[in-house]
Amino acid sequence: MTTSRTRITKAVIPAAGLGTRFLPATKATPKEMLPVVDKPAIQYVVEEAVTAGLPDVLMVTGRNKRPLEDHFDRNYELEEVLRRKGDETKLTKVQESTDLATIHYVRQGDPRGLGHAVLCAAPHVGDQPFAVLLGDDLIDPRDPLLSRMIEIQAVYGGSVVALLEVDPENIHLYGCAVAKPTGDDDVVRVSDLVEKPSREDAPSNLAVIGRYVLDPAVFEVLRKTEPGRGGEIQLTDALQTLAADPSIGGPVHGVVFKGRRYDTGDRGDYLRAIVRLACEREDLGPDFQQWLRDFVAKEL
Repeated sequence: MTTSRTRITKAVIPAAGLGTRFLPATKATPKEMLPVVDKPAIQYVVEEAVTAGLPDVLMVTGRNKRPLEDHFDRNYELEEVLRRKGDETKLTKVQESTDLATIHYVRQGDPRGLGHAVLCAAPHVGDQPFAVLLGDDLIDPRDPLLSRMIEIQAVYGGSVVALLEVDPENIHLYGCAVAKPTGDDDVVRVSDLVEKPSREDAPSNLAVIGRYVLDPAVFEVLRKTEPGRGGEIQLTDALQTLAADPSIGGPVHGVVFKGRRYDTGDRGDYLRAIVRLACEREDLGPDFQQWLRDFVAKEL
């Protein structure tokens, strides 16, 4: 068994997608840079990784993703303008993204799916377990999902996926887990995974959401994984192989998440995420909530 109990320090964020559901906004702007209130979505994800103790972040990017690098780089001209104006509040906000983490970049030259994007991280990750965070799922920092997943990986070894109970009508939008209980109320042992099954074929309503803690054995499995649904190399297929044979890289467990998750994967959910987060902000929430009440009362 190649299960590793090495302390996890590295996070991988696949960010090579074209964002076609948000066209025309994403024609020239990466979907990861779309603002959620006043921060780009990608910054929330990096902040989550750092909070979970993962200061080493690799972004898997593609063409037209240069704004991601610029956002996490220094902007000396802007900083100097703010410094001369004495605007320390905005200066601090600008510098926050620069100082968050040690961020590396690698290009996924050929967009061949999430599994292929994860495989692009192999030279950087090496033989250490690592986390994968997808930018479409924003997890509220008050509900530390990733920290819990890292904790479970340290106990059981192998890989850990994040699971969410969803309405059976929506299970076709997700990977779906076959699982059985463990001694922990929020942890299950995963024996099989099915990528986007129909409601009739779904083995459960446990959907895989965009957080993973993976054993490095996944890389060798991905190298042998044939393109699956959509002609892409699916991470779900590789995890299915690991779940079926724990001798390859340890077992696969799932943490069933019951906290606050903001789905920015489509336009409607993106708007709802902005409203929810804006309502909870101390500086924006009170006035925005009152406006929202008035708007609903008068317009709807």
